[in-house]
Amino acid sequence: MAMQAAKRANIRLPPEVNRILYIRNLPYKITAEEMYDIFGKYGPIRQIRVGNTPETRGTAYVVYEDIFDAKNACDHLSGFNVCNRYLVVLYYNANRVSALGFLIVTFEDVQHKKNQFEKMVGCF
Repeated sequence: MAMQAAKRANIRLPPEVNRILYIRNLPYKITAEEMYDIFGKYGPIRQIRVGNTPETRGTAYVVYEDIFDAKNACDHLSGFNVCNRYLVVLYYNANRVSALGFLIVTFEDVQHKKNQFEKMVGCF
């Protein structure tokens, strides 16, 4: 065990590797217990969040206790077949998620921009 810990201390991981995995292409009826069975084989899991809204169905986040367990799971489960669906396992990327947040525009935002434009055009 100590030898394994010493090995891990000397390994440099790529910067995109982290403890949080984003999983796509899951069967819609998969449960958190089934997710724990699949992903728990690679190490202790802190949390699993399975999407349950129409926009997030078929996706999940898995948070591991250890970054090396997350890397091992990502390497082994990407392309894994679950109920005739091949999993897409990616590392969580906060920049990608926040960039998608800018795409969500409310009706009020559009109305506000429209009013600003009309005021600006009316000045000329």
